[in-house]
Amino acid sequence: MEALDPSSSMFILVAAVAGIVLLFIFLYFVPVNLWITAQFSNVRVGIGELIGMRIRKVPPSIIVNSLITATKAGLQLTTNDLETHYMAGGNIPNVIRALISADKANINLTFKQATAIDLAGRDVFEAVQISVNPKVINTPNVAAVAADGIQLIAKARVTVRANIAQLVGGAGEETILARVGEGIVTSIGSAATHKSVLENPDKISKLVLQRGLDAGTAFEILSIDIADIDVGTNIGAKLQIDQASADLKVAEARAEERRAMAVALEQEMKAKNVEMRAKVVEAEAEVPKALAEAFRSGRLGVMDYYKMENIQSDTSMRESIANSDESKDSGKGKNEKK
Repeated sequence: MEALDPSSSMFILVAAVAGIVLLFIFLYFVPVNLWITAQFSNVRVGIGELIGMRIRKVPPSIIVNSLITATKAGLQLTTNDLETHYMAGGNIPNVIRALISADKANINLTFKQATAIDLAGRDVFEAVQISVNPKVINTPNVAAVAADGIQLIAKARVTVRANIAQLVGGAGEETILARVGEGIVTSIGSAATHKSVLENPDKISKLVLQRGLDAGTAFEILSIDIADIDVGTNIGAKLQIDQASADLKVAEARAEERRAMAVALEQEMKAKNVEMRAKVVEAEAEVPKALAEAFRSGRLGVMDYYKMENIQSDTSMRESIANSDESKDSGKGKNEKK
């Protein structure tokens, strides 16, 4: 038996490797197994369509498997519909599950609606589940004050069902919670006393449901149940205390203002008194000048001057006697009281 030429053996090895590579490339672009699976599932998908999916970078397995599932469930879809939704960034398996669930539950949901909801960022399968099985949303503690000033803290449970027709563009759970909280505050605030609210908490639910809080949202409110209601602080009394404290501070400020004005007026009067005394001293300084001028002009004689001095002395003596009598009388009065 002749030995193989090294060059020919190398050629055979390269050809074998090349053949294997070409086989893998062929199987990658021509997913025969998926085509066979589709044919046995009565889904008409051509080899050319599968090759086109590879070229368009669309996973054929997702499209074919989703189409098989939809066909088995009785949904009439095409590969073009699924490819378009995939290339738009949608979640095809989730949409197919949602369509099947809606069909089984007799919910009117078209493929166009489902893809629109999915592309809007909402979980369409979860929305269908909530539409079949309503969801309970617990509100946080809502504090409100009744007309008598007593604070009440309520907590509600809101049962909602998804509204398929308004899932695109409709408000979410946050809006529902905000509107329910606003309705609770309004209902408690309109109550005359907090006792009436505690006696009939179902009035809150009825008043809130009548407001149509689910308008423009992606949910339909089925019921609102008050889970818990507690009595908080006496807001009315607290406000009255705060108002009284504020009034006291205002009164003290006004009294301090009047006191400051009185002190300022007193200082002003003292300054005026000093000014008047200065004018009196100035006027008294003019008296000797006037007397000297009278002596020089001959209008006043020496005897007249002495008479005037005697009159002033008598007047001073009488004033001192009168002052001494008044001091004695006041002393006697004090002793009698003792």
